[in-house]
Amino acid sequence: MNTIAVVIGATGLTGFELTKLLLKDDIFSKVIILTRRGIGLENKKLVEHIIDFNDPQSYADLVRGNVLFSCMGTTIKKAKKKSEQYKVDVTYQYDVAMAASKNKVNKYILISAPGAKKKSMFFYSRIKGILEEKVKRLNFDNIIIFRPSVLIGNREETRKNEEFAASFIRGIVRLLPFMRKYRGIEGKELAQTMINSFKLQNPKEIYELGEIF
Repeated sequence: MNTIAVVIGATGLTGFELTKLLLKDDIFSKVIILTRRGIGLENKKLVEHIIDFNDPQSYADLVRGNVLFSCMGTTIKKAKKKSEQYKVDVTYQYDVAMAASKNKVNKYILISAPGAKKKSMFFYSRIKGILEEKVKRLNFDNIIIFRPSVLIGNREETRKNEEFAASFIRGIVRLLPFMRKYRGIEGKELAQTMINSFKLQNPKEIYELGEIF
């Protein structure tokens, strides 16, 4: 099939796994990634654009295809300031989504977070909720949002808080099986689920925790 996927966040855990899976999937004839640096993959289906996310006009015309997968995200530890984290988790992703909407990309698939709510007292949950609300107002045929628990897998940078959380939740699940929906998910597993959702005729708008599995 002549299906074109666009990916942002391909340098991250899930985005990188997603890109590899898309390249192996015969449904997709081309995989376009918009990134600040190369991801080190070579494939005849891969089109890699090194861009400046601070300049939406410079890349807007590149966001063309059948589906946009938005896998971006950072931590306050890496971003250093809340304003910088907001820029990555909201501004950059919304700018790309808006370009995709204007270019008639049909589907938008986003990794958000549990508890995402624009009026949340927690900053991380609040910015995820803000992004969700903003993209819902854009003109996509389908918007699919995933709210996974802790993401598990090998990252370039160490995230000790997330590693501890994943280990803690595993222990809780063993003691309290009804907490199973809160267990962590492998980046590759989440990536495959995102692709599966693209192929559904009538996907849900939001997949919470255990529903993702």
